[in-house]
Amino acid sequence: MPRVLGRLLQWPLPALWAWSGAWALAIALRAAEAPLWATLGLPMVLGVCVTWLPGGADTSWRRVFVAGGFPLSVLLMGQGSGVPAWLWLLPLLLLLVAYPMHAWRDAPVFPTPEGALRTLPVHAPLHGAAPRILDAGCGMGDALRELHQAYPHADLEGVEWSWLWRAVAAWRCRSARVRRGDMWADDWSAFDLVYLFQRPETMPRALAKARAEMRPGSWLVSLEFAAVDEAGRIWPADAHFTQEGGRPVWVYRMGSARQG
Repeated sequence: MPRVLGRLLQWPLPALWAWSGAWALAIALRAAEAPLWATLGLPMVLGVCVTWLPGGADTSWRRVFVAGGFPLSVLLMGQGSGVPAWLWLLPLLLLLVAYPMHAWRDAPVFPTPEGALRTLPVHAPLHGAAPRILDAGCGMGDALRELHQAYPHADLEGVEWSWLWRAVAAWRCRSARVRRGDMWADDWSAFDLVYLFQRPETMPRALAKARAEMRPGSWLVSLEFAAVDEAGRIWPADAHFTQEGGRPVWVYRMGSARQG
């Protein structure tokens, strides 16, 4: 039962439940000939209350998304426009296309900022004619473009679960091979460097995978979040830098003395 409940609360399903509940309440109040302020106001209050529930929305933007769905749909449709109420669910359908359910536990599509990896070769030098680099969860390809600038002679590869973002990344990054796949099912052992831009919650899994599969001397690079082991301990980094106005970059050399 807890597992089923957990699936029902995986994002963006809380938004769907909140919006559906708000519209159901609005339709019921309208059928009961409630005053307009109640027909519109009470469903808005319901949307706000959902954001307070555990699992309802765990970030500020998600709270805005959940609470703002009903009033925004009312404003977009207008009064008496004759537009079916279910049309306000189209943005959710687009979200599911771009961000399929399989990837909900991973990071959302946040682009790697321009110039964020400019000095990465200083901290993670790669030798050989064509070192292999993997962008695990490449999204729309921003990191692949940055990695190409940093390592112009590298053999770049990106993997992305969303077929839409995979197509966008392949179009934007002609210098890389971009394929659709599960980054967690990939074998990282063949790569000299693996780049990640994940969430804090997924970093223990990423570190465990890197330690199990990546060979000594290869590099794990994480934007924004430090690697954490399954016990919650921060893993010692071999380098840590931040470009001016950018996000922190954490660099780990597998098998180095820092990791013991």
